Amino acid sequence: MADLNRPLGQPAAYHELIVTRRLAVLQQFEGFLDASKTLVDVGCGNGASLLQLAHHFRLCHGIDISAANQHAFEAEARRRNIQNCTFSLANIDQWVEVPKQKYDRLICFEVIEHVQDDQHAAKMLYHLVKPGGLAAISVPNKWWIFETHGARLPVLKWNRVPFFSWLPTPIHERFANARIYTVSRITRLLKNAGFTLVDWHYITAPMDRVTWKPLQTVLRRTLFAQHTTSIPMLSTSIMVFAERKMD
Repeated sequence: MADLNRPLGQPAAYHELIVTRRLAVLQQFEGFLDASKTLVDVGCGNGASLLQLAHHFRLCHGIDISAANQHAFEAEARRRNIQNCTFSLANIDQWVEVPKQKYDRLICFEVIEHVQDDQHAAKMLYHLVKPGGLAAISVPNKWWIFETHGARLPVLKWNRVPFFSWLPTPIHERFANARIYTVSRITRLLKNAGFTLVDWHYITAPMDRVTWKPLQTVLRRTLFAQHTTSIPMLSTSIMVFAERKMD
């Protein structure tokens, strides 16, 4: 799923706060979790999200391009004795036909910013969802202070320069390791793919990059305490809930 000119992001660890926050927002969306439904996770990585959701669904399937992630996913599923999850290696960038297998629910967290053609990817996500099904898709938030995925900047060795992501899109995408989105950009992309927008949230920054633990603790208990925020500058990502209407 990655643009060949851009490095892949590292999958989140099972214990990371950003994973906890994404799952908390999913749980707050009425009807998304349903033990009678099926779920697909596109760009599932090591299964940090999917394997924690498995008990909420009848069947789950993860899709990723990394064999290393597949090994990690399957090892963790065995360790947790999860038997209703499967995994397949696939690259959504290379799909030229509409996928035949469809699911009641879809999640795709911090993936489409890496693909070569995000409109094509969004259309493939749409076709993975059954009519009447729901999708939860998250992307990096342009208005977060730091560059989420870093950038290839001349002279500067540090690739997370504050406010670099606020630059106009053509300048940002010339140097950035991944795209970045405003609410209007991601909702327009999903609408053009066929989805109907249901809701969206700014996910509060988890502050995982703050290495001095006392400061991290203070920040997480004050400005960054809630899972979602109404202040764009406190958010690392945008989560959009969308529906594929009945045909």
